[in-house]
Amino acid sequence: MSLQTLHQFRLLLAVIASVTVYSGTALAASILPSEEPPTPFEAWQASAGDSFLVDTDRNVGYLLHADGGYTTFPVVTGQRRTVRYIGRTYNASTPTVSWKALNEETKGDRITFGKLGRFLRLYNTEDGEPERTPYGIHSHASAEKMLASTDRYRSMGCIIVSENVLDTIIESFALNGNALTVRTVQSLGDESISFEMLRERMSALNTQQ
Repeated sequence: MSLQTLHQFRLLLAVIASVTVYSGTALAASILPSEEPPTPFEAWQASAGDSFLVDTDRNVGYLLHADGGYTTFPVVTGQRRTVRYIGRTYNASTPTVSWKALNEETKGDRITFGKLGRFLRLYNTEDGEPERTPYGIHSHASAEKMLASTDRYRSMGCIIVSENVLDTIIESFALNGNALTVRTVQSLGDESISFEMLRERMSALNTQQ
């Protein structure tokens, strides 16, 4: 290869690299924050203004930032049958309502509530004033096995997550002044998941399906 040909070849490579970088930058700039794909959970950082949405049909949870961006992970919700538990007989399906997590408790039962017994108590806010409920967000000694299953209707009505997901949810709870807005919906339907769609579901006045 002559020196002139080598120079021309190097010039061509430089032009291709420049066009590639410009195209990638232009494409990234054209993506609106509302259209960004979910942040991998491992890269998610809790922040003030976060909220938590749960699709109880697919048993998937979504953490949302107030200013755009979301992450997603599997959850376990209530068994869809009548159960007898802690002196109550009731349908164990997780209710689809608006909630506030308003206090963190520590439970002694490390099977039901995981190795640290952490429990975020959920208050029903459908009628305005928060009403204390038996429901909450917690982990479980068998959480990883439950979450890996295709059948994730396994709880007594609470929302079960892995210990590392619970770490992040509790961090969001703390950054929000020990309060976290939570919504459970029966289904998000077939609409493509996006931050805008999730935010609309979070702000809907009525999440009953």
